[in-house]
Amino acid sequence: MLDKLWLIPLIPFAGFLLNGLFGKKIGNGLVTAVALAASGLTAMVSTLAVFQYLGAYPDHGRHLDRVYNWFTAGGIGTDVAFQLDPLSIVMLMVVTWVGFLIHLYSVGYMGEEDGYGRYFAYLNLFLSAMLILVLGSSYLFIFVGWEGVGLCSYLLIGFYYDRDYAAAAGKKAFIVNRIGDFGFLIAMFLMFNYAGTVDFAGVQSMAARGQLTPTVITAICLLLFLGACGKSAQIPLYIWLPDAMAGPTPVSALIHAATMVTAGVYMLVRSNLLYRMSPSAMMVVALIGGLTALFSATIAVAQNDIKKVLAYSTVSQLGFMFIGVGVGAFTSGIFHLVTHAFFKACLFLGAGSVIHAMGGEQDMRKMGGLRKKIPTTFWTFTVATIAISGFPPFAGFFSKDEILASAFATPYFPAVGKLVWLMGTVAAFFTAFYMFRLWYLTFTGDFRGTHEQEHHLHESPWTMTFPLQVLAVLSIIGGFIGLPQMLHTPVTNLLEHWMQPVIPEIEGIGKLIEIPVGTEATVALVSTLLAALAWYLARQRYRGRGLAADLATEQSHPGLVHTLENKYYVDEGYDATVVTPLRQLSIFSWKVIDGIIDGTLGLVGYTVAAIGDLLRFFQTGNVRNYALMLFGAVVILMWVFA
Repeated sequence: MLDKLWLIPLIPFAGFLLNGLFGKKIGNGLVTAVALAASGLTAMVSTLAVFQYLGAYPDHGRHLDRVYNWFTAGGIGTDVAFQLDPLSIVMLMVVTWVGFLIHLYSVGYMGEEDGYGRYFAYLNLFLSAMLILVLGSSYLFIFVGWEGVGLCSYLLIGFYYDRDYAAAAGKKAFIVNRIGDFGFLIAMFLMFNYAGTVDFAGVQSMAARGQLTPTVITAICLLLFLGACGKSAQIPLYIWLPDAMAGPTPVSALIHAATMVTAGVYMLVRSNLLYRMSPSAMMVVALIGGLTALFSATIAVAQNDIKKVLAYSTVSQLGFMFIGVGVGAFTSGIFHLVTHAFFKACLFLGAGSVIHAMGGEQDMRKMGGLRKKIPTTFWTFTVATIAISGFPPFAGFFSKDEILASAFATPYFPAVGKLVWLMGTVAAFFTAFYMFRLWYLTFTGDFRGTHEQEHHLHESPWTMTFPLQVLAVLSIIGGFIGLPQMLHTPVTNLLEHWMQPVIPEIEGIGKLIEIPVGTEATVALVSTLLAALAWYLARQRYRGRGLAADLATEQSHPGLVHTLENKYYVDEGYDATVVTPLRQLSIFSWKVIDGIIDGTLGLVGYTVAAIGDLLRFFQTGNVRNYALMLFGAVVILMWVFA
């Protein structure tokens, strides 16, 4: 398989073609078989390739599978080539196996929906594009997968195309991502111009040898980060992701929690050598990540749609990943990417199970008391809630605290690092609070829905609960791949050792972070105590009181509550400062500038036509007319000269 890595993205692409072309004809049963076979076979083939890699590369070096030369022109060019190394393997395992679980979950969730074949065709196409992004060996080739997942995101967000809000959300995601993609493209143009290549190894090798100036490296890093801000929903380009909840819930779990939105984090970690050579770019990444984590967490506190809470939670957790990358803890960023894939996919799928039981209802104010009605969903959701809140020994505790400790101890910009640590710590407090608020409003107290909804409450089928159980187990044990030094275990931080070949220590280039044991322990203690405080406050406010707590807060602080409910009015601000002026400019261009251009061209055309009509009056083809005109001309000339 190592010499045929191209088969990995090809398998789900074949599933896309079969279900896309013949889905309506072959029926839901065969559509299911094709979709699950494509995703399951992809996961197994990927795992086989990983085992072969471990046997062939005991030093965990880079395996390159070059398919063909894409183009060579003007001294520059690139190949269609796939690579396997420790970083791509981590992403490969997450994408394929979590992807398969979500495909399986979708069988139960989407079983009664129209467009069943179309849905699984899009899902398979997404998996194919994501695998190209993960396995591509150059910036240009992963850009193919980058744009592919953007297209699939648009298609899946707007899956319910007959609903205006879904179609609008799909367009919003597509347009906002184009802004980030513009930065990615300019970064590649700079690479072609100054390095003559866009291959990962080639660009970083030239940078390490000093053949790229610090200014060029910083420009490339900032432009790549702009691309990452679009795909991974960071300030100011985060606005598309909450609206993306208009798509089916399994889509939210796969694309907008576990895989696609982490593409930006993956790209920055892949470019870690460039970033270590530009501390100023790293500082920008860390500050934006910290602001995004805190900003989104405060918004999530006041949301009432169960998927919107998780959407802003995703934006916030992505901010944590960018904090890790920005402070130089690249392995920590990937560590949180992995654990987040487990517990956030479990949370989104759990929310889908709740919505399924509620007959499509997403408003938490109309839920309550679901603990005994859907026990499997309840327990798996509880595990994931504890994990994201950062309680030991669940997965989120290890990855989140490693990022916070790295921010506190970063050698690149110590003062800014401590500010970022503070923002991340406060964001972690809000994370625990809004997740337990969601948990209490959804699963405890009395049921607040209609009698008909209560009558139809039921647990989801096994195709939905089995993925929840697997992801819940991973949310418990997933953190053990990155145990901290303070535990003094015989085997510590397996992930850090695994990632060393991708993030090497190079003399003269920014050092990797070494966290003192005391700092690690202190940061973990502080964040755990804050998480416990957040749980206690949520318990005091919502246990047995339900919505009364929110109503009391709204009465005492209406301005604050409405501001948070309306997401700080950021969308309205963008609409006033960007969307409306552009629309007015477009209307002005259409009605005035286009009118002037069309009028001018119309006048020229009319003038030419009029001259032609006049000349045609004289050019009759009749000899007697010509003789008469000649005689008239002679008479006029004689009169003039006389």
